[in-house]
Amino acid sequence: MALPNVWHLRTVADSASRSCYVCYKPTTGVLITPDNKDFFYVCRGHLEDRGFCSPIIDEAAAADKKKEALDQEIEAIKKEYEEKKKKKGDKAKEKSKEQDKDGSKNQKQGGPDEEKEAEKEKDEKIKAATEKQKDVAKDMPRIYSLHRNFYQMRLDKLRHAEIARRNRERLSNPSAFPAVPSGNP
Repeated sequence: MALPNVWHLRTVADSASRSCYVCYKPTTGVLITPDNKDFFYVCRGHLEDRGFCSPIIDEAAAADKKKEALDQEIEAIKKEYEEKKKKKGDKAKEKSKEQDKDGSKNQKQGGPDEEKEAEKEKDEKIKAATEKQKDVAKDMPRIYSLHRNFYQMRLDKLRHAEIARRNRERLSNPSAFPAVPSGNP
């Protein structure tokens, strides 16, 4: 009966909340083993407590995932910027054709100012995307490892449940009891 010390955090509906394993307050957070053999409800505050459990984080995979998401968002911003720039270029060409037709070249052209504004807007969006990724990094981990004492308590509870189940089976089996004497006294 080897129970791995790896626990996945799951969230249940508010209507299915139960008392926390540690403080008995209602909670929706559930720690469950990967093979679904054992589970218990626990508060978010206890998950942050370093004396109760430690998060298991795959640093390399998490960093790669964050970098990939950031790169995708930056590419989308750059593509959007290029499309805007292309549209502005098309509008400028149309305006110049209209001016040539009308013969009025007295209108102001805001080409360089508009480009600077668009460049600033692009940089701001990229900075916002970078900040957003930093905020995502603060999310709670999903996999935990219980500390020694709490893990031993879980093992003991499972062991006692198994012993109680065996005792119930023994008591329900009639061959486990001695037979009534058949001889005369």
